[in-house]
Amino acid sequence: MNADVVYVASGRERRRIADLIDELDADQLGSPSLCEGWTVRTVAAHLVAATTPSKLSFVGELLRHRGDAHATNDTIARRIAAAEPAGELATRLRRNADSRFAPPFVGARGPLTDVLVHGGDMRLPLGLPHTPDPAHVRPALEFVTTGRPVGFVPRGRLRGLRLVATDLDWTWGDGATIEGRGIDLLMAACGRHVILANLTGAGAAVLRDRLPPPNPA
Repeated sequence: MNADVVYVASGRERRRIADLIDELDADQLGSPSLCEGWTVRTVAAHLVAATTPSKLSFVGELLRHRGDAHATNDTIARRIAAAEPAGELATRLRRNADSRFAPPFVGARGPLTDVLVHGGDMRLPLGLPHTPDPAHVRPALEFVTTGRPVGFVPRGRLRGLRLVATDLDWTWGDGATIEGRGIDLLMAACGRHVILANLTGAGAAVLRDRLPPPNPA
C-alpha cells in the first residue's frame, strides 16, 4: 500500500485517540490498560512520544538502560504521563497526528500498527468498543504477517497458522485457521490474550499457547 495512504490512516487513528483522551475522567485514565504495568494514561503518553520523538532523550535513556529499547520506551512514557495533564496529551497528539516518523526498517505501517493496537489497549479494559476503520487495519495486518514487525510479533508466532479477517477480503498463511475481525486478529497476533475470546477456529488454541502469560492485572 502507498505510504502516503498509510500515514493518513495513522493520522486519523491518532485523532480518534486524542478525542478519547478528552472524553475520559481521571479514574478511567488511571485504570490498567492491556499493556502490562501501564495505565490508560501511560499508553496515551507513549503515543504522544511516538509522534514527537527526541533523539537526544531517547539515546540518553537507551544508554542508561544498556540498550534495552523496551525499558527506554517505558521510562519516557511514564515521564510524559506524570508531567503533562491529560488535556495536553490530547492536544499534542492531535497537533502531531500527521507525523511521518517511523523507526528504521519498520516503515510507515509500524506506527499505524502501534496506534491501532494501543487504541484497543486503552479502550477494551474500560468496556469501550474498539472499531477502527477496517481499511486502516489491512496494512497493519500485512505488516505483521509479511513485513518486519520487530517489537510487535516475534519470529515464529504465526507459523503454521491461517488468518482470515471476516470484515475484510483478506487471508494469509496456511495451516490451522483463525477467524475474526481484522483488528482482533491484529491484536491477538501482537500478544493480547483477552482478544482470543473473539476469535474462532483451531488456530486460536495454537496461538494461545504461543503467547506470553496474560497480564495479571
